[in-house]
Amino acid sequence: MAAFDETGKIWFSGKFVDWKEATVHVCSHVIHYGSAVFEGLRCYKTPKGSACLRLKDHTRRLFDSAKMYRIDIPFSQDEVNQACIDTVKINGYDEAYIRPIVFRGYHSLGVDPTSCPIETVIITWKWGKYLGEEALTKGVDVRVSSWTRMAPNTLPALAKCAANYMDSQLIKLEALADGYVEGIALDAAGYVSEGSGENIFLIRDGRMVTPPLGASILPGITRDSIIKIAADMDIEVGEQFIPREMLYIADEVFFTGSAAEVTPIRSIDRIVIGEGRRGPITEALQKRFFEIINGEAEDKYGWLTYL
Repeated sequence: MAAFDETGKIWFSGKFVDWKEATVHVCSHVIHYGSAVFEGLRCYKTPKGSACLRLKDHTRRLFDSAKMYRIDIPFSQDEVNQACIDTVKINGYDEAYIRPIVFRGYHSLGVDPTSCPIETVIITWKWGKYLGEEALTKGVDVRVSSWTRMAPNTLPALAKCAANYMDSQLIKLEALADGYVEGIALDAAGYVSEGSGENIFLIRDGRMVTPPLGASILPGITRDSIIKIAADMDIEVGEQFIPREMLYIADEVFFTGSAAEVTPIRSIDRIVIGEGRRGPITEALQKRFFEIINGEAEDKYGWLTYL
């Protein structure tokens, strides 16, 4: 990840502060218990100007996550949307990664968080291709992780919560230690779930499948985008529980995510997937996705919010 521009501004609970002044106390509840929900989305440079991709959908998911954790965000969704736009603008970016985060702040350190203030923060920075510049064309090598996703009724997998990402860190660190770029987690029943920070799709005989929400996955917004694009391209797509072994015999496999965008997978556990490079359906979906988000094709879905 590129270094932060520490000369910029951060939107902190309703006002802009200097980057280095956007700090919290070490006794803040979030530091000790991971009591935060967050989002990640991109602003893209297009011929019509800079535009945030599916801004309203990301903000809605932020509020959904907060609701699951009984966090009352002290701003409306419209206010958060505008704050995201304003933060990109004030930092002078024509493209950026945007990180809204809502967390329980400084007051007390009991497990009961209700007395702690709710802080809402928006950060922007330049972030290149999450899994590497060449990954979008050449694909990445991944492994099935020894760590599984949360079992049902433990932590809410549908919430994008900071605490959930301790599991993601274990998956990612294990993969990196073993010489892979990323890991794929299974769910508590042994079915394919998702990557450490990405959803996953498989293609076999022209049919595309992805794990359902019940497989302990985050309801990815890029995942939803690809499902809609595939349907419009007459690519059969469905949600189903996927046994691990289907990964190895798929014709194509790829990740999706706001950071990863659409990234092909060329091998899993040292087993080559398809031809060992980006497959034709992945390439077609990737091409259409980038045409839309870069403003080169009609935004029929209304996904772009121009600054």
